[in-house]
Amino acid sequence: MLKRLIVLILLGALTAACGASPASGSGTNALVHIKLPVGYIANIQFAPLYVAIDKGYYKDAGIEIEFDYSLETDAVSLVGANNLQFAVVSGEQVLLARAQGLPIVYVMAWYQKYPVSVASKASQNIKTPADLKGKKIGIPGRYGADYIGLDALLYSAALSENDVTLDSIGFNQVAALAADREQAVSVYTNNEPIQLRSEGYQINELRVGDYVQLASNGLITNESTLSSNPDLVKRMVSATLKGIADTIANPDEAYTISEKYVPNLAQADATTPKQILSSSIDMWKANRLGYSNPQAWTNMQNTLLKMGLLKQPLDLTKAFTNQFIP
Repeated sequence: MLKRLIVLILLGALTAACGASPASGSGTNALVHIKLPVGYIANIQFAPLYVAIDKGYYKDAGIEIEFDYSLETDAVSLVGANNLQFAVVSGEQVLLARAQGLPIVYVMAWYQKYPVSVASKASQNIKTPADLKGKKIGIPGRYGADYIGLDALLYSAALSENDVTLDSIGFNQVAALAADREQAVSVYTNNEPIQLRSEGYQINELRVGDYVQLASNGLITNESTLSSNPDLVKRMVSATLKGIADTIANPDEAYTISEKYVPNLAQADATTPKQILSSSIDMWKANRLGYSNPQAWTNMQNTLLKMGLLKQPLDLTKAFTNQFIP
């Protein structure tokens, strides 16, 4: 999931954003209470969820949302064990979990483009994935979306990890690139590139989603919920898609709504969070919101197989479904 978006605006306590929304009121006892892990703290990137709550889309669907902003929550395991019914996770997590026998299913694509980029100073003249050959590239570690996205980008240019030098640097990509300790860094598209440019650096950015389509962040449930309560899944997906559509159509309104849910957002300089929202929206847009492209899942599986993270192919038809997408 997107776990390191700029947090300069989020220095206050987060408790105000947790739990039910300001729109929740009388009658919520009749609603289905859904605890939803999102993989990060309250942030403008979750604007569609806030919009869906604030406009009553979840309530109209008979659902009350409680956000789980804990970074330590193992959402995939909890949903796989049917301790939770839904979570927001990335596509590679679905395949890796199913390879371990966890019966989770991806029911709605949120991000249509994989949100990872490789950033470099313009002086490095890295303009295509092929230009990464021989370069020293900083990554948080050999895990997570930064790592998987980088390898997919390399494969798109018929390169592999053997053609570059990978340097595990933790989540210090901005400082490492600024100090020229790395020739390039693997980052989240709607985080570090925005930060680097705001600090005055001229950078080139290779967006993974421009070169290969991969299954990205979306909504998961489990086979038990799909079997026993498909109507709940349909309602959850429908309300969430309404929030995404409204946010794309009116980002300024979505930003104002998000100020109710993200601590200190209303008091912060809006420049950076609005850039984050705009960058995120670019990765959400689709002719058919929520639709999972089967080729994206094939590409993701092939990437994981090449990396050795999957030992054998899975039945992808059981990993995702489009049956709840309008």
